[in-house]
Amino acid sequence: MKLRILIVDDEAAIRDELAEALDDAGYETARAPDGAAAAALIAAEAFDLCVSDVRMPGMGGIELLRHVARTSPETLVLLMTAHAELQSAIEALRLGAVDYLQKPFKQEELLARVGRLAEHRKLVVENRNLRRSLESSVADRAAGIVGDSPAMRRVLEVVDRVASLPSNVLIVGESGTGKDLVAHALHERGSRAAAPFVPINCAAIPEALLEGELFGHVKGAFTGASDHKEGLLRTAGEGTIFLDELGELPLALQAKLLRALESREIQPIGSTRRVPIHARIVVATNRDLKADVRAGRFREDLYYRLAVVEIEVPPLRERAGDLPLLVDHLLARHARKLGRPAGRMAPEALRRLAGHDWRGNVRELSNVVERALIFARGDEIGVDELPDLFRSVAPRDPEGPIDLREATRAFERAHVLRIIEKCGGNKRQAARLLGLGPSSLYRKLGDAEPSLDDAAPTPSPR
Repeated sequence: MKLRILIVDDEAAIRDELAEALDDAGYETARAPDGAAAAALIAAEAFDLCVSDVRMPGMGGIELLRHVARTSPETLVLLMTAHAELQSAIEALRLGAVDYLQKPFKQEELLARVGRLAEHRKLVVENRNLRRSLESSVADRAAGIVGDSPAMRRVLEVVDRVASLPSNVLIVGESGTGKDLVAHALHERGSRAAAPFVPINCAAIPEALLEGELFGHVKGAFTGASDHKEGLLRTAGEGTIFLDELGELPLALQAKLLRALESREIQPIGSTRRVPIHARIVVATNRDLKADVRAGRFREDLYYRLAVVEIEVPPLRERAGDLPLLVDHLLARHARKLGRPAGRMAPEALRRLAGHDWRGNVRELSNVVERALIFARGDEIGVDELPDLFRSVAPRDPEGPIDLREATRAFERAHVLRIIEKCGGNKRQAARLLGLGPSSLYRKLGDAEPSLDDAAPTPSPR
């Protein structure tokens, strides 16, 4: 990440000499002739480092240091001081300056100090973002990706192939399938693992604030912008930005994100400068983005820019073989949280879990397992500890039926249940859509007879 440095000195020759040396070293510089001019620049733009002389007309370096500490605490300050002002420099360190240079000094010494501060700045940003990442989803990070079904093996094969590549990745799947875990795996299994992982939920942040979170803003850019804010697209450094619920991103921000992806630069709100970004972009959604493109809700050019690699996370009902592993893992995870023994799921209870369609996917399973553990009376969790709905669920082998006829019946029943759900629970309407009579529909569901509520209405007398 290229450091932005403000050079403050009342001697133009010194400002120009320092700026030229730092520009040649790959930094981005701006210049100010005194503390007041520097304060005005800092109020308008974000700087990583301020290199300032101590003795200047008007606002001097010490006063500028105090001002920066109040108004832009993320900006580091390096003071330049003459020998006679050494005591002032030591006082400045107590006030928050990160270092000082004693005049006269060589350019090599300046570049060495700035290089160390650049590393310091990088570590500060990475640690801040790492804390944000850990706080936002520590439970999910601890869980990891659990599963050995063919569907999950295919997902992990793709993750391993693209983890170290810079290409953008689109992760799709139903809510609760673990798309965020796949994003973490892409980061942690790749070459960026030591850099920050910065998750952003596009649906959880109000639209009015989301642009500032992504692209940053300068002080005074809008009402309430009382300080500088670096955009997360920049503070992620060379790590990974994970945009979850991407389908909720407003069209105006979609256009700005597209420009950022194409130019690899962002322009903070209220700033005239563009700053480079180096993070990899990983996004996720439970929406059908192609349908949103056709409906005009999502930009087609942004979709193709993001979907360089597309990973589809399967729903839990398509990876039934992973259920025993997931249950054991979730029992251990919730047991640690609740401070009790993990226990084990009784075979009959596991078969009832396997018979459920899990519309909420792994998130729903996690809630059911936690509840069962709370109500467990001993080491084994039985059907009685499961929510009431599981007492009426038809048991099923969690590995899936082996007999062809049983597998066919299980598939038909699941398909019929999906159609009934689409019809809002109206079984008569579902039967018509499926081309079945009421008795055939109930046989495929395994129900004995239609209830009075579902029976065909009695014809009115003519």
